[in-house]
Amino acid sequence: MIIARVAIFATLFSYPVFADQSGHPVTLWQVQGAHNSIYLLGSIHLLRPQDYPLPAVFEKAYDDAEVLIMEVDMDDLDPFAAQAAFTSHGVLHDDTTLRDLMGEDLYQQASDAAARIDISLDMLEKTEPWYAAITVEILVLNRIGFDPALGIDMHMMSKAAADGKPIHGLETIEEQIQFLDGMPLAAQRNMLLATLEEGAELGDEMDKLIDAWRHGDIGYLTHRLLQSFAEHPELKKAIITDRNARWVEYINALLNDDDDYLIIVGALHLVGDDGLPERLARSGVNIHQLRESPTLK
Repeated sequence: MIIARVAIFATLFSYPVFADQSGHPVTLWQVQGAHNSIYLLGSIHLLRPQDYPLPAVFEKAYDDAEVLIMEVDMDDLDPFAAQAAFTSHGVLHDDTTLRDLMGEDLYQQASDAAARIDISLDMLEKTEPWYAAITVEILVLNRIGFDPALGIDMHMMSKAAADGKPIHGLETIEEQIQFLDGMPLAAQRNMLLATLEEGAELGDEMDKLIDAWRHGDIGYLTHRLLQSFAEHPELKKAIITDRNARWVEYINALLNDDDDYLIIVGALHLVGDDGLPERLARSGVNIHQLRESPTLK
């Protein structure tokens, strides 16, 4: 796969906090408006205790921002309503089963792959393929110590709530579920099969991904995060391309504001030609990737 180039534009302004060009890059960008800055931070939604402390430049960006924006406003999220929405869209309520939706041949492939990672598809019998895929991924990540309570989203949301900073969301949980539920059945099947087949190597792969994320290795992240979409353009369109297009318009509008913003989205949204940094650079905004300076540690 050709590794997509991420355009990095040098800023015309100087900020002492980020002026040191020693150290290493991180998965964080600064977008310069006329009177404000917007920081784009790539999130890993589940992390482990050993993944802390975070790069200090993440905390500096948080300190500089007056407003936190996340994919979903988690501070106002009703967990019961969220679970009800997942159940409404992702659980099968008639006589249809996951086997029916997968088809016999693909279901057997999925069952064999699930057995290799000690998961029984029987417990997912009444779920749609996209919901089964999410459930499997969370189960596997939990087994190897990953916790959503330690993810970047929860970490920054907790800080903002304690500090009284406004928290906004780019989407609602209902919208996010509809993106997944609205995917073509073929895309959902592919999503489940890929999740099951990659489950056995997930631990080693996550170690590499987290290291690349921490050190801003965009080439590696682009290759590894996007390679599974190479043969499934409809999946990429639903999960990445269409959403990024909407978010770029939203971010451009914020550049006319006076407040500084920290926007946190999954790292997948920040890499490749369709990633937010590349899209923003093409639209002519002033954007550059930040670095972790030894003096910030």
